[in-house]
Amino acid sequence: MARTTHTVTNQAPPLVQYDVFGADRALAEAVGRHLGPEVRDEALAELSGLGRTAGSAQVQEWGVQADEHPPRLRTHDRYGHRIDEVDFHPAWHRLLGKGVSAGLTAAWGRPGGHVRRAAAFLMWTQVEAGTCCPLSMTHAAVPALRTDPALATEWEPLLTSVIYDRTLRPAHLKPGVLFGMGMTEKQGGSDVRANTTTARPLAEDGAYELTGHKWFCSAPMSDAFLVLAQAPGGLTCFLVPRVLADGTRNVFLLQRLKDKLGNRSNASAEVEFDGTWARRVGEEGRGVRTVIGMVAATRLDCVLGSAGLMRQAVAQAVHHCTYREAFGGKLVDKPLMRNVLADLALESEAATALGLRLAAAYDDGGEQERALLRIAVPAAKYWVTKRCPPVAVEAAECLGGNGYVEESGLPRLVRESPLNSIWEGAGNVQALDVLRALRREPAALDAYLREVGQARGADHRLDGAIKDLLTELADLEGVEGRARRLVERLALVLQGSLLVRFAPPQVADAFCAARLGGDGGAAFGTLPHTLDLASVVERARPVS
Repeated sequence: MARTTHTVTNQAPPLVQYDVFGADRALAEAVGRHLGPEVRDEALAELSGLGRTAGSAQVQEWGVQADEHPPRLRTHDRYGHRIDEVDFHPAWHRLLGKGVSAGLTAAWGRPGGHVRRAAAFLMWTQVEAGTCCPLSMTHAAVPALRTDPALATEWEPLLTSVIYDRTLRPAHLKPGVLFGMGMTEKQGGSDVRANTTTARPLAEDGAYELTGHKWFCSAPMSDAFLVLAQAPGGLTCFLVPRVLADGTRNVFLLQRLKDKLGNRSNASAEVEFDGTWARRVGEEGRGVRTVIGMVAATRLDCVLGSAGLMRQAVAQAVHHCTYREAFGGKLVDKPLMRNVLADLALESEAATALGLRLAAAYDDGGEQERALLRIAVPAAKYWVTKRCPPVAVEAAECLGGNGYVEESGLPRLVRESPLNSIWEGAGNVQALDVLRALRREPAALDAYLREVGQARGADHRLDGAIKDLLTELADLEGVEGRARRLVERLALVLQGSLLVRFAPPQVADAFCAARLGGDGGAAFGTLPHTLDLASVVERARPVS
């Protein structure tokens, strides 16, 4: 009789066939508190449906396939004609279609639209973050186009459609479109005013001819793009359609696709404009002001995307440790592992609470909420995106050697984790943006202090952190050199105030102790042992 030599034991089952939304208590509670009763039940049911889709074996497999089969550039057809097309794996199109139909580009026109979309975006990032790039840019293009009412009337219904049409044809013949953007040039990077692409006016009113090079243009098979170029009146925003109204291809020369660390399912290209037709958006010389709303929206998506990646990393780590046994018991019950998991869970919940709060400010739209966003978005973008890589790496370590193997999904999260900190303005850009708001827009600081002040008196460590922050803000002399430190404190205090007001006491207590009270170390797993860490971990466990 043959002996069995390969009996597999002590392995966690796959985290699959579950409701990604319902299993995320922090996310579900945030949605519930930020939505009015008239839309809450509908939204919760809708998000739970998307959560079950995101957690299904089929959709998770699509995410793996999209990552394993990156897009392929085809510059010419078999006869030598220039076609400039990018081929994507079918899984990419399936995921993108699901994202569009779930309303990830349709936030601007429905009640509670931004909170609902934020929750959905946070979930969809956990399936495959690469498809979230075109969804984000399409969503964010709306405020830029609204600076030109005629363009908004023409394009907004297509941008906010819930129908995905992958064909390359004139936009007016399609039920829905996707937008990309091209702001970055190799000589300028984040310094968009160093832009050298030129725009020459044509006879047709508002039409121009573009000549130049874009160093980064993501999702190059989108239907249209917002780009910056130097017009006679200065730096200006333009809309570049992929296909012209008569059905001919616009001049959109794809030079190569970037070979990226992560985000591999999403194509990022270098593009040449050579007599490319474009339509002006907004006034000449007001390009930065025109796109500023788009930039803010994509920065918030960076926060939400990082929150989603952290949530998936924490869910996988807690799930693994719930089943895995070592040294005579479940890993999740070991005091030191419990400390690590609880510390990771705090970071994830704080990111989720902050991202959903900012989305709610978009839905409110009031003057004070807009002022809050002016400081809170770049501060959150700076801090939350920077916390994502260490969370992903530590979560992988919780799985041990299993977490270093591709099939676990953790390496994909690790590769993706730095992206949101780099795109849409890296850390220094965000910190300097906060400084500009502090110096030029006193209403922004006032709105921020009103927000965090709502939690005053509830926790002495938070009160102390607010007091220390006010001391820092009172002296802005030579502040640029310490801008990162200041912005970090702004983000942490805002997160602490939200958790004190809305999270369970155990979560708020642990966060304030470690992040605001100085009772935590530099690495994860250094929380005070006197805290109720078991409750924090249990809250993070992905159980529907």
